[in-house]
Amino acid sequence: MEEVRIRVEGMSCGGCVRSVTGALQALPGVTEAEVSLEASEARVRFDPAEVTVAALRAAVEDAGFDAPA
Repeated sequence: MEEVRIRVEGMSCGGCVRSVTGALQALPGVTEAEVSLEASEARVRFDPAEVTVAALRAAVEDAGFDAPA
């Protein structure tokens, strides 16, 4: 397992946090996703054999938020 912190821009409420969390947890290989509104980031534990960091960022962006590198 690996862990990465992804900057998430555009969140403004708890609903946003739930949307990002759900998008990340839906990916195969993600074992844990903690999203912080205050820190504007997501901490994700994942299996790099199943999912890439690029795919994690894409899931955040597909949920309607920015995930700058």
